[in-house]
Amino acid sequence: MQQLVLNIKELPYGIEEELKSLRTNILLCGDDKRIIIITSCFASEGKSTVTRELARTFVEMGKNVLLVDTDIRKSVVKDLVVKGNIKYGLVHYLAGLCHLDETIYETQLKGLNLMPAGAFPPNPAEILAFRHLREVLFDKLKDQYDYIFVDAAPLGLVTDAAIVAQECDGSILLIESGSVPRRMAQDVMIKLKNTKCPVLGVVLNKVDYHRNKYYGYGRYYGKRYENYYK
Repeated sequence: MQQLVLNIKELPYGIEEELKSLRTNILLCGDDKRIIIITSCFASEGKSTVTRELARTFVEMGKNVLLVDTDIRKSVVKDLVVKGNIKYGLVHYLAGLCHLDETIYETQLKGLNLMPAGAFPPNPAEILAFRHLREVLFDKLKDQYDYIFVDAAPLGLVTDAAIVAQECDGSILLIESGSVPRRMAQDVMIKLKNTKCPVLGVVLNKVDYHRNKYYGYGRYYGKRYENYYK
């Protein structure tokens, strides 16, 4: 298996704690929630970053994790690669151009593997719906991994995430604080629920700590316990 080196940086204490809290909530949803899709309303809300960092918290627990990039229209996961070459990805496999094991790459983090999106197809929604991902992809991988995190395209812009969500155990909607109209968030939530994939929760991202007293409280204690935990 080939290896890719990802651009992974140390996160501030407060963000690390929020991600661990999210991890705990996912674990409390039950051990049958192992294939989890994360989507958003718009692009650039931080969905891919949160998905990657969330996967890393599970690796820190000793779990074997696969990160699958299904945002085949505008993948940003490939931009995280600082060393190594991506030859095949999800699209190549679904198109029958390679074997499944040729699409999976190790990373420098033991326990975290990556399946890139691959080439950009002329018919993104059709190629995702052409073959049932549960049967041809997830069922073949679930015995190898404890958790599979799926980075999906923004559901507020395209239908791709709704197609993929039907094949997953649980879904999470990520919303950028102060940037998504309430009506849009409600519409995307309805679309997500219509897939029949259980909605595990909503993640509020890019919160302004200076304007929110609750988060300021966590930040207050974070500064004081940061050195202790290190």
